[in-house]
Amino acid sequence: MRAARLIKMVLLLQSRPSMTAGELARELEVSERTVTRDAQALSEAGVPVYADRGRAGGYRLIGGYRTRLTGLARGEAEALFLSGVPGALREMGLEDAASAARLKVSAALLPSLRDASRTAAQRFHLDAPGWFKEPRTPELLPALADAVWDDRVVRARYRRDEAGSSREVVRELEPYGLVLKAGVWYLCARVAGGTHRVYRIDRFTGVEAGGERFVRDEEFDLPGFWEERAEEFARSILRAEVVLRLSPAGLRQLPYAIEPASVRAARESAGEPDEEGWVTVTLPVESEDVAYGQLFGLGPEAEVVAPAALRDRFAEAARRMADRYR
Repeated sequence: MRAARLIKMVLLLQSRPSMTAGELARELEVSERTVTRDAQALSEAGVPVYADRGRAGGYRLIGGYRTRLTGLARGEAEALFLSGVPGALREMGLEDAASAARLKVSAALLPSLRDASRTAAQRFHLDAPGWFKEPRTPELLPALADAVWDDRVVRARYRRDEAGSSREVVRELEPYGLVLKAGVWYLCARVAGGTHRVYRIDRFTGVEAGGERFVRDEEFDLPGFWEERAEEFARSILRAEVVLRLSPAGLRQLPYAIEPASVRAARESAGEPDEEGWVTVTLPVESEDVAYGQLFGLGPEAEVVAPAALRDRFAEAARRMADRYR
């Protein structure tokens, strides 16, 4: 346990100019006293850890000290090669850089671990797009990826779809990060005023990156920001409600018909089963038209109670189907 912590401490100091005892304690999940003892142990073992005293002091490695990656276990080496997503890297124009990096890491590994890239590839493959969708790489993705890596301000033309119409707007963006969700690429960017927004990359019609760089907010958490915005979006589109009776089979099939947020709300609102085992739920939906398309697949395992217009629509569809199959 301590040996792994000492290795991590050396790697942390190797990756930064210096770190305070408090920063190291947080990263290593130990006390500052333990950090002091570990630094002394490393120094006694020949690792040149130097402690700067005073309020602005900290720990650093001196003499350009570097450690090799020979301390990796097989599981760690294989996990390292799983960290890249080949398809996504290729779409961003980074396939050659990633390949070179993997070769360099392989060369630094012990001979017994150099097959880690092959064994990882044999056991794991990521296919990001959803089923029954033709994956398409947005034409402007590589240009935006370059701007993200270089922290360059971009002037972008973006197509906005509103109320059944489409219009093009021009925005100056500070591109913070890229997200690949179910085969669709998104850009998280900061706009004037300091707020962060999300843009679908396939809606960009033009991107121009100049020489101006922006100062990145190092506190920005891309995964946390995306999770929060995705949850907000899922809630925002559910503007209507449907009261529904479901058989036990219909309740089991519900997650395959509607969004997870609607399924959670439905289960929370479910009453006690009646004498036939059916339950009544209140289902948040995007619109009556969307609900019609989603719930039709449940067939006779669901009964719309309200709104009346949607119930009448299902009743009419049922009559037409009965006539057709008669």
